[in-house]
Amino acid sequence: MRELSASEIDQHSGNLDKNGFTIVKNAIPPVLLSELREALAEVQSTHDIGYSETSFEGTRTVRIYNLLAYHRAFEKIPVSPVVLPIVARILDSELQLSSLSAICPGPGQEAQPLHGDNQMIPLPRPHIPIAVNSMWALTDFTEENGATRFVPGSHLFDHNPDYDGQYETECAEMSAGSILIWNSALWHGGGENQTDKRRDGIACYYCAGWVRQQENQQLGIPFDRIKQFPRRLQELCGFSVYRGVYGHIDNRDPIQMLGREQKGKMVWQASDSAKERKK
Repeated sequence: MRELSASEIDQHSGNLDKNGFTIVKNAIPPVLLSELREALAEVQSTHDIGYSETSFEGTRTVRIYNLLAYHRAFEKIPVSPVVLPIVARILDSELQLSSLSAICPGPGQEAQPLHGDNQMIPLPRPHIPIAVNSMWALTDFTEENGATRFVPGSHLFDHNPDYDGQYETECAEMSAGSILIWNSALWHGGGENQTDKRRDGIACYYCAGWVRQQENQQLGIPFDRIKQFPRRLQELCGFSVYRGVYGHIDNRDPIQMLGREQKGKMVWQASDSAKERKK
């Protein structure tokens, strides 16, 4: 995948700050797009995954959680050089992968209630960004097939939307291969699929390094599979330490459990080093 220029990162992060969302057009190379479509179809068929059981998830929607446990093609998503630099600008470089899941509303799926992805976290709004979500369009997203709807600027509101409340929204229409990125506090929801075809997308959700992940990556992904991941993806899955302290095991970076070397010092060691330098 191509890398974003500094000006592109500035532009997209500025959109996120102001409006709460941005769209990176033609972000997924055709070869990767085909690979992800094939992997998704294979996983659904192999594991006989059907529609969800709750109205919020969508009783006409196929959802596949914990994608990293199913197929190696999905490993390329969280470390994307098109998305990760934008999200890291909003959060920080020590962010984590909160969840990676497929969301595919089928024909007849009703619109999802507007919500904020982080509204279950008891923080007064508005607050600093604590999570950023992204939706990878594997098919075209149109108003007719249920493209994501949102209320621009609502990440700055001082309250969450009422469940099933009626609000004026905009539609995130985009072609297959584009990626929608939004602040998790933004009011949004999947639209109604009024067509006879399924709308396929993959949600890659990131959180700040000090926030608990939606999916327990350390237990949900087979250890042997995680050991094959590139280091950056291992760190995103939680085999890392935030600010040299949060997430440590016996004062060590958990990345060592995967046979990797610890990069920097733990916070207490760094404090001693700083003290020595002042002498």
